[in-house]
Amino acid sequence: MFDYLILLLVSFFANTFSAFVGGGAGLLQLPVLLFLGLPFSVALATHKIATIALGVGATVRHLRENNLNLYFSLVILGSGLPGVILGANIILLVPSNTATLLLGILTIGLGLYSWLSSELGQQMNVKHRSMTGYFIGSLVIFFIGILNGSLTSGTGLFVTLWLIHWFGLDYKLAVAYTLVLVGLFWNGSGALTLALQTEVQWDWLPVLLVASLAGGYVGAHLSIVKSNKMIKRSFEIITMLVGLQLIFSALAV
Repeated sequence: MFDYLILLLVSFFANTFSAFVGGGAGLLQLPVLLFLGLPFSVALATHKIATIALGVGATVRHLRENNLNLYFSLVILGSGLPGVILGANIILLVPSNTATLLLGILTIGLGLYSWLSSELGQQMNVKHRSMTGYFIGSLVIFFIGILNGSLTSGTGLFVTLWLIHWFGLDYKLAVAYTLVLVGLFWNGSGALTLALQTEVQWDWLPVLLVASLAGGYVGAHLSIVKSNKMIKRSFEIITMLVGLQLIFSALAV
């Protein structure tokens, strides 16, 4: 019962912040699953399945705003999903310590880049919507998809910042796209791929799904009602924490 209570509280907290800034639920949720005794592959598959509920909760809230463009959504899905499936097939075959360490360093770099760019994502500035712009944007999203499928946390943050940097979205809209498309569809594909290859801790999932669903909805609501500046600052804090957690986990093994 105590384990379930820990899972409920940590998962709700992690998914609320993830839905608010556009990623990072694995910062708390995955380490707790490992701390409670799950092997890495089982913890990863269980975490990935639970994050689908984060996407569901966030989607329910964001669809009420009706601010997502169908064509742009299909671009993100079409370029990212193949990478997610590829990455989920790779992760169980290769050691990931070096990749995790590099990802941690790069994630901290995201936070520093956002912090040093004071006006980043504060206003919509639509750009790179030509064929070439979509091609380059989609190629980067494909590689982020590989990271999303193969590594544990923080890759949603990459999508959020890439949509802001390359396509000119503000933080509010970038977070909305990340939560709906990455949280629901990317994570769903990665979870299914992992579940077909490794064991899942099914008896823990009901608690994780309820907490993720509630956290996703609450976090998405906060991202809608709060300012771009507050989301930006929260994004920078979360990227720093996620980056440090990835570095420590890579060096501890």
